[in-house]
Amino acid sequence: MDVNAAVAAVAAIAGVLTGVIAMLAFRWSEREQKRPTRSSLHTDAVLPPGVDTVLSVLRSSAVVLDEADAVVKASSAAYALGLVRGGKLAVEPMLQMARDTRRDGEIRQVELDLPRRGTGRGEALAVSARVAPLGSRLVLLLVEDLTEARRIEAVRRDFVANVSHELKTPVGALSLLSEAVMDASDDPEAVERFAGRMQIEATRLTSLVQELIDLSRVQNDDPLEDAEPVRVDELVAEAVDRCRHQAGAKQITMAAGGTADLRVWGNRGQLAAALGNLVENAVNYSPARTRVGIAARSVNAPGGDHIEIAVTDQGIGISDKDKERIFERFYRVDPARSRATGGTGLGLAIVKHVAASHGGEVTVWSAENQGSTFTLRLPEAGAARDRAHQRSARETRAGGAGLDVEAGRATPESPESNAYETLPAPEVLP
Repeated sequence: MDVNAAVAAVAAIAGVLTGVIAMLAFRWSEREQKRPTRSSLHTDAVLPPGVDTVLSVLRSSAVVLDEADAVVKASSAAYALGLVRGGKLAVEPMLQMARDTRRDGEIRQVELDLPRRGTGRGEALAVSARVAPLGSRLVLLLVEDLTEARRIEAVRRDFVANVSHELKTPVGALSLLSEAVMDASDDPEAVERFAGRMQIEATRLTSLVQELIDLSRVQNDDPLEDAEPVRVDELVAEAVDRCRHQAGAKQITMAAGGTADLRVWGNRGQLAAALGNLVENAVNYSPARTRVGIAARSVNAPGGDHIEIAVTDQGIGISDKDKERIFERFYRVDPARSRATGGTGLGLAIVKHVAASHGGEVTVWSAENQGSTFTLRLPEAGAARDRAHQRSARETRAGGAGLDVEAGRATPESPESNAYETLPAPEVLP
Protein backbone atom coordinates (compact mmCIF):
# COMPACT_ATOMS: atom_id res chain seq x y z
CA MET A 1 0.00 0.00 0.00
CA ASP A 2 2.80 2.41 0.85
CA VAL A 3 4.61 1.39 -2.34
CA ASN A 4 1.60 2.23 -4.48
CA ALA A 5 1.26 5.62 -2.82
CA ALA A 6 4.92 6.39 -3.42
CA VAL A 7 4.68 5.46 -7.08
CA ALA A 8 1.62 7.66 -7.48
CA ALA A 9 3.37 10.58 -5.80
CA VAL A 10 6.42 10.22 -8.05
CA ALA A 11 4.19 10.10 -11.15
CA ALA A 12 2.36 13.22 -10.05
CA ILE A 13 5.60 15.09 -9.44
CA ALA A 14 6.93 13.96 -12.86
CA GLY A 15 3.76 15.18 -14.57
CA VAL A 16 3.99 18.56 -12.88
CA LEU A 17 7.65 18.93 -13.88
CA THR A 18 6.86 17.95 -17.48
CA GLY A 19 4.11 20.57 -17.64
CA VAL A 20 6.38 23.26 -16.23
CA ILE A 21 9.17 22.38 -18.66
CA ALA A 22 6.75 22.44 -21.61
CA MET A 23 5.36 25.83 -20.56
CA LEU A 24 8.89 27.28 -20.19
CA ALA A 25 9.89 25.90 -23.61
CA PHE A 26 6.80 27.48 -25.22
CA ARG A 27 7.55 30.86 -23.63
CA TRP A 28 11.17 30.66 -24.73
CA SER A 29 10.11 29.83 -28.29
CA GLU A 30 7.81 32.82 -28.44
CA ARG A 31 10.55 35.10 -27.14
CA GLU A 32 13.02 33.84 -29.74
CA GLN A 33 10.55 34.39 -32.54
CA LYS A 34 10.01 38.02 -31.49
CA ARG A 35 13.73 38.75 -31.14
CA PRO A 36 15.18 40.58 -34.24
CA THR A 37 17.80 38.60 -36.14
CA ARG A 38 20.71 39.71 -38.33
CA SER A 39 18.74 39.04 -41.50
CA SER A 40 15.59 40.77 -40.28
CA LEU A 41 17.49 44.01 -39.78
CA HIS A 42 17.82 44.25 -43.60
CA THR A 43 14.20 43.63 -44.55
CA ASP A 44 11.41 46.06 -45.32
CA ALA A 45 10.12 45.76 -41.76
CA VAL A 46 12.70 48.30 -40.53
CA LEU A 47 11.43 50.98 -42.92
CA PRO A 48 8.97 53.56 -41.57
CA PRO A 49 5.35 52.89 -42.56
CA GLY A 50 4.54 53.92 -46.12
CA VAL A 51 8.14 54.52 -47.20
CA ASP A 52 8.33 51.29 -49.18
CA THR A 53 5.23 52.26 -51.17
CA VAL A 54 6.55 55.74 -51.91
CA LEU A 55 9.94 54.43 -53.06
CA SER A 56 8.28 51.95 -55.42
CA VAL A 57 6.58 54.74 -57.43
CA LEU A 58 9.52 57.14 -57.64
CA ARG A 59 11.19 57.60 -61.03
CA SER A 60 14.54 58.13 -59.30
CA SER A 61 16.84 55.28 -58.31
CA ALA A 62 16.40 54.83 -54.55
CA VAL A 63 18.72 53.27 -51.97
CA VAL A 64 18.13 53.11 -48.18
CA LEU A 65 21.16 52.55 -45.94
CA ASP A 66 21.25 51.59 -42.25
CA GLU A 67 23.72 52.74 -39.59
CA ALA A 68 26.23 50.11 -40.76
CA ASP A 69 26.10 51.33 -44.39
CA ALA A 70 24.30 48.13 -45.39
CA VAL A 71 21.61 48.40 -48.07
CA VAL A 72 18.17 47.98 -46.49
CA LYS A 73 16.17 48.76 -49.62
CA ALA A 74 17.19 49.39 -53.25
CA SER A 75 15.11 49.85 -56.38
CA SER A 76 15.71 47.86 -59.54
CA ALA A 77 16.92 51.04 -61.27
CA ALA A 78 19.66 51.38 -58.66
CA TYR A 79 20.92 47.90 -59.52
CA ALA A 80 20.68 48.67 -63.24
CA LEU A 81 22.85 51.77 -62.83
CA GLY A 82 25.41 49.76 -60.86
CA LEU A 83 24.91 51.73 -57.64
CA VAL A 84 24.42 48.62 -55.49
CA ARG A 85 26.66 45.54 -55.62
CA GLY A 86 26.82 42.73 -53.11
CA GLY A 87 24.46 44.45 -50.69
CA LYS A 88 26.68 47.54 -50.49
CA LEU A 89 26.62 50.98 -52.07
CA ALA A 90 29.33 50.77 -54.76
CA VAL A 91 29.88 54.51 -55.36
CA GLU A 92 32.35 55.89 -52.82
CA PRO A 93 31.38 59.61 -53.12
CA MET A 94 27.73 58.72 -52.49
CA LEU A 95 28.69 56.52 -49.55
CA GLN A 96 30.70 59.36 -48.00
CA MET A 97 27.74 61.71 -48.49
CA ALA A 98 25.49 59.21 -46.69
CA ARG A 99 27.91 59.02 -43.74
CA ASP A 100 28.12 62.81 -43.48
CA THR A 101 24.33 63.14 -43.59
CA ARG A 102 23.92 60.44 -40.93
CA ARG A 103 26.36 62.36 -38.72
CA ASP A 104 24.88 65.88 -38.96
CA GLY A 105 21.40 65.30 -40.45
CA GLU A 106 21.93 67.76 -43.35
CA ILE A 107 20.56 67.12 -46.84
CA ARG A 108 23.27 66.96 -49.51
CA GLN A 109 23.20 66.98 -53.31
CA VAL A 110 25.93 66.54 -55.93
CA GLU A 111 26.29 65.77 -59.65
CA LEU A 112 28.69 63.00 -60.62
CA ASP A 113 30.01 61.31 -63.78
CA LEU A 114 30.06 57.55 -63.31
CA PRO A 115 31.57 54.90 -65.60
CA ARG A 116 28.90 53.11 -67.61
CA ARG A 117 28.55 49.43 -66.77
CA GLY A 118 29.35 46.87 -69.44
CA THR A 119 31.43 49.16 -71.68
CA GLY A 120 35.17 49.46 -71.85
CA ARG A 121 35.14 52.77 -73.70
CA GLY A 122 35.01 54.94 -70.56
CA GLU A 123 31.65 56.45 -71.43
CA ALA A 124 30.38 58.59 -68.57
CA LEU A 125 26.96 58.30 -66.95
CA ALA A 126 25.84 61.70 -65.65
CA VAL A 127 23.79 61.48 -62.44
CA SER A 128 22.48 63.78 -59.73
CA ALA A 129 22.60 62.28 -56.21
CA ARG A 130 20.60 63.61 -53.25
CA VAL A 131 21.02 62.24 -49.69
CA ALA A 132 18.61 62.88 -46.80
CA PRO A 133 18.05 61.34 -43.34
CA LEU A 134 15.17 58.87 -43.05
CA GLY A 135 14.15 58.49 -39.44
CA SER A 136 16.74 58.23 -36.69
CA ARG A 137 18.94 55.46 -38.11
CA LEU A 138 18.39 55.29 -41.87
CA VAL A 139 19.62 57.39 -44.78
CA LEU A 140 17.81 57.76 -48.13
CA LEU A 141 19.75 58.19 -51.40
CA LEU A 142 17.91 59.32 -54.56
CA VAL A 143 19.78 59.28 -57.90
CA GLU A 144 18.56 60.86 -61.16
CA ASP A 145 20.05 59.85 -64.52
CA LEU A 146 20.91 63.09 -66.34
CA THR A 147 22.70 61.53 -69.32
CA GLU A 148 19.91 62.01 -71.86
CA ALA A 149 19.07 65.50 -70.57
CA ARG A 150 22.69 66.56 -70.96
CA ARG A 151 22.83 65.12 -74.47
CA ILE A 152 19.71 67.05 -75.48
CA GLU A 153 21.09 70.21 -73.91
CA ALA A 154 24.36 69.78 -75.82
CA VAL A 155 22.45 69.34 -79.09
CA ARG A 156 20.38 72.44 -78.35
CA ARG A 157 23.48 74.43 -77.42
CA ASP A 158 25.29 73.39 -80.61
CA PHE A 159 22.20 74.21 -82.67
CA VAL A 160 21.96 77.72 -81.20
CA ALA A 161 25.69 78.27 -81.76
CA ASN A 162 25.44 77.06 -85.37
CA VAL A 163 22.39 79.20 -86.08
CA SER A 164 24.11 82.24 -84.63
CA HIS A 165 27.17 81.65 -86.78
CA GLU A 166 25.16 81.01 -89.95
CA LEU A 167 23.05 84.13 -89.44
CA LYS A 168 26.02 86.30 -88.54
CA THR A 169 27.79 85.62 -91.85
CA PRO A 170 25.17 87.05 -94.27
CA VAL A 171 24.15 89.80 -91.85
CA GLY A 172 27.78 90.92 -91.50
CA ALA A 173 28.22 90.78 -95.26
CA LEU A 174 25.13 92.94 -95.78
CA SER A 175 26.44 95.47 -93.28
CA LEU A 176 29.82 95.74 -95.00
CA LEU A 177 28.28 95.91 -98.47
CA SER A 178 25.90 98.67 -97.42
CA GLU A 179 28.86 100.72 -96.17
CA ALA A 180 30.65 100.06 -99.46
CA VAL A 181 27.61 101.29 -101.40
CA MET A 182 27.53 104.50 -99.38
CA ASP A 183 31.25 105.10 -99.94
CA ALA A 184 30.91 104.43 -103.69
CA SER A 185 27.84 106.58 -104.21
CA ASP A 186 29.57 108.49 -107.01
CA ASP A 187 30.64 105.29 -108.84
CA PRO A 188 27.63 103.68 -110.58
CA GLU A 189 29.54 100.53 -111.56
CA ALA A 190 30.70 99.90 -107.99
CA VAL A 191 27.22 100.52 -106.65
CA GLU A 192 25.79 98.02 -109.11
CA ARG A 193 28.42 95.42 -108.19
CA PHE A 194 27.90 95.85 -104.46
CA ALA A 195 24.12 95.81 -104.86
CA GLY A 196 24.38 92.49 -106.68
CA ARG A 197 26.41 91.03 -103.83
CA MET A 198 23.85 92.37 -101.36
CA GLN A 199 21.09 90.61 -103.27
CA ILE A 200 23.01 87.32 -103.12
CA GLU A 201 23.54 87.61 -99.36
CA ALA A 202 19.91 88.62 -98.82
CA THR A 203 18.77 85.57 -100.78
CA ARG A 204 21.05 83.36 -98.74
CA LEU A 205 19.70 84.83 -95.49
CA THR A 206 16.12 84.34 -96.65
CA SER A 207 16.86 80.73 -97.58
CA LEU A 208 18.44 80.03 -94.19
CA VAL A 209 15.49 81.49 -92.29
CA GLN A 210 13.02 79.56 -94.41
CA GLU A 211 14.85 76.27 -93.89
CA LEU A 212 14.95 76.88 -90.14
CA ILE A 213 11.18 77.39 -90.25
CA ASP A 214 10.75 74.24 -92.36
CA LEU A 215 12.92 72.18 -89.98
CA SER A 216 10.97 73.40 -86.96
CA ARG A 217 7.69 72.57 -88.70
CA VAL A 218 8.62 69.02 -89.69
CA GLN A 219 9.90 68.34 -86.17
CA ASN A 220 6.80 69.60 -84.38
CA ASP A 221 3.90 68.96 -86.76
CA ASP A 222 2.16 65.67 -87.46
CA PRO A 223 2.24 65.35 -91.26
CA LEU A 224 -0.39 62.61 -91.27
CA GLU A 225 -3.10 64.86 -89.85
CA ASP A 226 -3.64 66.36 -93.33
CA ALA A 227 -2.35 63.36 -95.26
CA GLU A 228 -3.57 62.52 -98.74
CA PRO A 229 -2.52 60.26 -101.62
CA VAL A 230 0.32 62.05 -103.41
CA ARG A 231 1.41 61.12 -106.95
CA VAL A 232 5.14 60.45 -107.11
CA ASP A 233 5.25 61.65 -110.72
CA GLU A 234 4.06 65.08 -109.61
CA LEU A 235 6.65 65.24 -106.81
CA VAL A 236 9.43 64.36 -109.25
CA ALA A 237 8.24 66.91 -111.83
CA GLU A 238 8.08 69.62 -109.17
CA ALA A 239 11.60 68.81 -107.91
CA VAL A 240 13.00 68.87 -111.46
CA ASP A 241 11.29 72.17 -112.24
CA ARG A 242 12.67 73.66 -109.03
CA CYS A 243 16.27 72.94 -110.08
CA ARG A 244 15.92 73.44 -113.84
CA HIS A 245 17.64 76.84 -113.84
CA GLN A 246 20.67 75.73 -111.79
CA ALA A 247 21.03 72.59 -113.90
CA GLY A 248 20.81 74.56 -117.14
CA ALA A 249 23.52 76.96 -116.00
CA LYS A 250 25.89 74.00 -115.47
CA GLN A 251 24.68 72.08 -118.54
CA ILE A 252 23.54 69.21 -116.32
CA THR A 253 21.06 66.78 -117.86
CA MET A 254 18.00 66.13 -115.68
CA ALA A 255 16.45 62.67 -116.22
CA ALA A 256 13.28 61.22 -114.68
CA GLY A 257 11.98 57.69 -115.01
CA GLY A 258 10.97 54.52 -113.24
CA THR A 259 7.55 53.07 -112.57
CA ALA A 260 4.68 55.40 -113.42
CA ASP A 261 1.49 56.17 -111.47
CA LEU A 262 2.87 55.47 -107.98
CA ARG A 263 1.35 57.10 -104.91
CA VAL A 264 2.50 57.68 -101.36
CA TRP A 265 0.40 58.70 -98.37
CA GLY A 266 1.46 61.89 -96.60
CA ASN A 267 1.76 65.65 -96.53
CA ARG A 268 2.32 66.89 -100.07
CA GLY A 269 4.21 70.03 -99.08
CA GLN A 270 6.71 68.20 -96.84
CA LEU A 271 7.28 65.41 -99.35
CA ALA A 272 7.89 67.91 -102.15
CA ALA A 273 10.36 69.83 -99.97
CA ALA A 274 12.25 66.64 -99.06
CA LEU A 275 12.59 65.39 -102.64
CA GLY A 276 13.40 68.90 -103.86
CA ASN A 277 16.27 69.11 -101.35
CA LEU A 278 17.73 65.83 -102.61
CA VAL A 279 17.57 66.92 -106.25
CA GLU A 280 18.97 70.38 -105.46
CA ASN A 281 21.93 68.84 -103.59
CA ALA A 282 22.59 66.51 -106.52
CA VAL A 283 22.73 69.46 -108.93
CA ASN A 284 24.84 71.66 -106.65
CA TYR A 285 27.44 68.95 -105.99
CA SER A 286 27.69 67.71 -109.60
CA PRO A 287 30.28 68.98 -112.08
CA ALA A 288 29.21 70.61 -115.32
CA ARG A 289 27.97 68.47 -118.23
CA THR A 290 27.00 65.47 -116.07
CA ARG A 291 23.65 63.84 -115.39
CA VAL A 292 21.28 63.83 -112.43
CA GLY A 293 18.50 61.26 -112.44
CA ILE A 294 15.35 60.65 -110.40
CA ALA A 295 13.55 57.32 -110.60
CA ALA A 296 10.81 55.64 -108.56
CA ARG A 297 9.80 52.04 -108.05
CA SER A 298 7.60 49.90 -105.80
CA VAL A 299 9.24 47.27 -103.57
CA ASN A 300 7.71 44.56 -101.44
CA ALA A 301 8.45 44.64 -97.72
CA PRO A 302 7.26 42.56 -94.73
CA GLY A 303 5.42 45.55 -93.24
CA GLY A 304 3.75 46.52 -96.51
CA ASP A 305 4.73 47.77 -99.95
CA HIS A 306 7.04 50.77 -100.11
CA ILE A 307 7.94 53.34 -102.74
CA GLU A 308 11.61 54.07 -103.34
CA ILE A 309 12.57 57.38 -105.00
CA ALA A 310 16.26 57.36 -105.92
CA VAL A 311 18.22 60.51 -106.79
CA THR A 312 21.56 59.73 -108.46
CA ASP A 313 24.34 62.12 -109.41
CA GLN A 314 27.85 61.92 -110.85
CA GLY A 315 29.32 64.36 -108.37
CA ILE A 316 32.22 64.46 -105.91
CA GLY A 317 30.84 61.65 -103.74
CA ILE A 318 30.93 61.28 -99.95
CA SER A 319 33.63 59.63 -97.86
CA ASP A 320 32.80 56.90 -95.35
CA LYS A 321 33.47 59.14 -92.35
CA ASP A 322 31.13 61.81 -93.69
CA LYS A 323 28.27 59.39 -94.45
CA GLU A 324 27.56 59.00 -90.73
CA ARG A 325 27.09 62.74 -90.25
CA ILE A 326 25.60 64.13 -93.43
CA PHE A 327 22.07 64.12 -91.96
CA GLU A 328 23.13 66.26 -88.99
CA ARG A 329 21.97 69.86 -88.93
CA PHE A 330 24.49 72.33 -90.41
CA TYR A 331 26.98 69.58 -91.25
CA ARG A 332 28.67 70.06 -94.62
CA VAL A 333 30.93 67.65 -96.46
CA ASP A 334 32.67 70.55 -98.18
CA PRO A 335 31.99 73.82 -96.31
CA ALA A 336 33.71 75.98 -98.93
CA ARG A 337 31.66 74.46 -101.76
CA SER A 338 28.45 74.74 -99.72
CA ARG A 339 28.99 78.44 -99.14
CA ALA A 340 29.73 78.94 -102.83
CA THR A 341 26.45 77.26 -103.77
CA GLY A 342 24.46 78.93 -100.99
CA GLY A 343 23.88 75.74 -99.01
CA THR A 344 22.76 76.00 -95.39
CA GLY A 345 23.51 72.48 -94.16
CA LEU A 346 19.85 71.91 -93.22
CA GLY A 347 18.52 70.25 -96.37
CA LEU A 348 19.36 66.65 -95.52
CA ALA A 349 18.24 67.12 -91.90
CA ILE A 350 14.82 68.16 -93.22
CA VAL A 351 14.75 65.12 -95.53
CA LYS A 352 15.53 62.80 -92.60
CA HIS A 353 12.76 64.22 -90.41
CA VAL A 354 10.19 64.16 -93.21
CA ALA A 355 10.99 60.53 -94.02
CA ALA A 356 10.82 59.46 -90.35
CA SER A 357 7.55 61.30 -89.67
CA HIS A 358 5.99 59.55 -92.69
CA GLY A 359 7.07 56.12 -91.46
CA GLY A 360 9.96 55.81 -93.91
CA GLU A 361 13.68 56.43 -94.14
CA VAL A 362 16.38 57.98 -96.30
CA THR A 363 19.55 56.06 -97.14
CA VAL A 364 22.68 56.86 -99.12
CA TRP A 365 25.20 55.01 -101.25
CA SER A 366 28.24 56.97 -102.29
CA ALA A 367 31.88 56.64 -103.29
CA GLU A 368 34.36 59.46 -103.62
CA ASN A 369 34.67 60.78 -107.17
CA GLN A 370 32.00 58.30 -108.34
CA GLY A 371 28.80 60.05 -107.33
CA SER A 372 26.01 59.39 -104.85
CA THR A 373 22.55 57.82 -104.74
CA PHE A 374 20.10 59.05 -102.11
CA THR A 375 17.01 56.86 -101.73
CA LEU A 376 13.84 58.15 -100.11
CA ARG A 377 11.79 55.15 -98.97
CA LEU A 378 8.13 55.77 -98.07
CA PRO A 379 5.09 53.53 -97.43
CA GLU A 380 2.82 53.14 -100.45
CA ALA A 381 -0.46 55.05 -100.28
CA GLY A 382 -2.85 52.12 -99.72
CA ALA A 383 -0.88 50.34 -96.99
CA ALA A 384 0.11 53.58 -95.26
CA ARG A 385 -3.47 54.85 -95.27
CA ASP A 386 -4.78 51.59 -93.79
CA ARG A 387 -2.15 51.68 -91.05
CA ALA A 388 -2.94 55.32 -90.33
CA HIS A 389 -6.65 54.58 -90.01
CA GLN A 390 -5.99 51.59 -87.75
CA ARG A 391 -3.66 53.65 -85.60
CA SER A 392 -6.21 56.48 -85.42
CA ALA A 393 -8.89 54.01 -84.30
CA ARG A 394 -6.60 52.62 -81.60
CA GLU A 395 -5.78 56.12 -80.37
CA THR A 396 -9.46 57.03 -80.24
CA ARG A 397 -10.19 53.96 -78.13
CA ALA A 398 -7.20 54.73 -75.91
CA GLY A 399 -8.25 58.32 -75.36
CA GLY A 400 -6.33 60.15 -78.06
CA ALA A 401 -2.82 58.95 -77.49
CA GLY A 402 -0.09 60.52 -79.62
CA LEU A 403 0.79 59.11 -83.01
CA ASP A 404 3.64 56.65 -82.88
CA VAL A 405 5.76 56.92 -85.99
CA GLU A 406 8.25 54.12 -86.50
CA ALA A 407 11.19 54.89 -88.75
CA GLY A 408 12.96 52.01 -90.41
CA ARG A 409 16.64 51.37 -89.91
CA ALA A 410 18.84 52.78 -92.63
CA THR A 411 20.83 50.33 -94.66
CA PRO A 412 23.43 51.45 -97.18
CA GLU A 413 22.52 51.13 -100.81
CA SER A 414 24.81 49.29 -103.17
CA PRO A 415 25.75 50.47 -106.65
CA GLU A 416 23.55 47.73 -108.06
CA SER A 417 20.50 49.51 -106.62
CA ASN A 418 21.12 52.49 -108.89
CA ALA A 419 17.75 53.48 -110.29
CA TYR A 420 18.99 53.61 -113.88
CA GLU A 421 20.06 49.97 -113.81
CA THR A 422 17.04 48.46 -112.08
CA LEU A 423 14.23 50.62 -113.44
CA PRO A 424 13.02 51.46 -116.95
CA ALA A 425 15.10 53.97 -118.88
CA PRO A 426 14.36 57.53 -117.70
CA GLU A 427 12.94 60.22 -119.85
CA VAL A 428 15.49 62.95 -120.53
CA LEU A 429 14.13 66.37 -119.69
CA PRO A 430 15.57 69.37 -121.53
